[in-house]
Amino acid sequence: MTITEQCVVSLTWTLKDTLGEELDVLDEPIEFFVGGNDLLAKIEEALQGHEAGDTVDLHLEPQDAFGEYDDKLLFLEPRHLFPTELEEGMGFEGLPTGCNPNAPQDRLYFVSDIYPEHVVLDANHPLAGIALRISMKVHAVREAEENEVGAGSLGTGFFSMQVTPTPMVNAPDDDTPTLH
Repeated sequence: MTITEQCVVSLTWTLKDTLGEELDVLDEPIEFFVGGNDLLAKIEEALQGHEAGDTVDLHLEPQDAFGEYDDKLLFLEPRHLFPTELEEGMGFEGLPTGCNPNAPQDRLYFVSDIYPEHVVLDANHPLAGIALRISMKVHAVREAEENEVGAGSLGTGFFSMQVTPTPMVNAPDDDTPTLH
């Protein structure tokens, strides 16, 4: 079967920047829904017409990958709103109550800096602003099931920073916020 809109494709890949530095390797095949939210549009476009066993190499400029870096997606928030155990690189779905009300709640946020009184959160994708080279191998192609078409995704979210908001709430036994 060849790859068309609304099918499921099983892929492995190597993702590099334009200098050849390896950014991500997917060694074990993972299924993605084509025609939904699982893959970037340029990747879906490049995969069209291919079948199991094919290799597809693609160069993606930032606007076709994870977008340009947007400093408006950086937020300085009060430290006390976050768990005691906090490390740079940790991710949160949405922001806890009490943070900037203008910050989008449907994003993943990553801790970029921790200060005694504040935390810097970044809602940009970690690969925003970077031109990429991706080499993909197609391992299998199958027809999508009705529920997969309806969902528009198999839930593999590597290519998205959008989430269903899950606000942080206070844990029942103390004042420390936890992910809910």
